[in-house]
Amino acid sequence: MSRKYKFHNKGGLYFVSFAVVYWIDVFTREEYFAVLTDSLDYCRKNKGMEIYAWCIMPSHVHLIFRAKDNNPSVLLKELKTYTSKQLQKAIVEHNQESRKEWMLWLMERAGLKTSNVKHRQFWQQHNKPIELWSAAVIDQKIDYIHNNPVEAGFVSEPEHWKYSSAIDFSGSKGVLEIDIA
Repeated sequence: MSRKYKFHNKGGLYFVSFAVVYWIDVFTREEYFAVLTDSLDYCRKNKGMEIYAWCIMPSHVHLIFRAKDNNPSVLLKELKTYTSKQLQKAIVEHNQESRKEWMLWLMERAGLKTSNVKHRQFWQQHNKPIELWSAAVIDQKIDYIHNNPVEAGFVSEPEHWKYSSAIDFSGSKGVLEIDIA
């Protein structure tokens, strides 16, 4: 792994993005969004994750976060490991998931290509953390995160995307509590 893709300042504020293998559009059902938002909420309340901005897109996630315990890589790894198992379980158990076999096949295929994966791989392994060092950079990343659903054509205004902190930034309350700096 490249040196530039590591968490160097363990107490820093970071922008990360992580995607489903093969950019599969998994997050199309309320149940799948709930697994991820519930897990983020748990990490926030019990694991020391401070969440400043976030957005869940159909195939990937954007976060701006800080680890209170100076363990951002551990925290992100635990989140991804847990949600990987829970999301695969939700897909397997969803009786009306028309893409179930196809998604699981792609995840098995990805798992075969990765030596540290035993069965299926849900998330791509890289996170590309970017430390946010100034107010201008923080604002730029928040705008990028919140405008992602607009750029993708899902909504006309950032605060209309349910699975984003743009709602909180517009003065309403979103589905996931955030930490305001």
